[in-house]
Amino acid sequence: QVQLVESGGGLVQAGGSLRLSCAASGSRFVIGHMGWYRQAPGKQRDLVATITSSATTNYADSVKGRFTISRDNAKNTVYLQMNNLKPEDTAVYYCTALRLGVSYWGQGTQVTVSS
Repeated sequence: QVQLVESGGGLVQAGGSLRLSCAASGSRFVIGHMGWYRQAPGKQRDLVATITSSATTNYADSVKGRFTISRDNAKNTVYLQMNNLKPEDTAVYYCTALRLGVSYWGQGTQVTVSS
C-alpha cells in the first residue's frame, strides 16, 4: 500500500507561482511513474504532468513552458513548480503514483488563481 500526501496549494494572483509537493510512503519498492492531475469544478480530472523513475517528463499542452515536474527518488517525492499561473489553472491538484501496476492517488490540494 502506498500513501500520498500533497502540500503546497493555496491562493495566488495571476502571474504568480506555487510549488506543490507529494510525498509517497508505505512502499518498500521503487515507485515508477509519478504525476499530477487536476480537476476543476464540474469538469473531468485531466493530466497535468508525469515523470518516470528515470526523469522522463510529459506535460499537458496547456502547461508547457510554465510548469515543471521533478522528483527525488531517494525521498519518493514528486514536485510541481507552477509559474505564470492563470485563473484557468484553478483546480484541485491530485498526485498519483504507480507501483507494481497499481495506481495510487493523494487526497488533493486546492490551487486558486485570482485574476
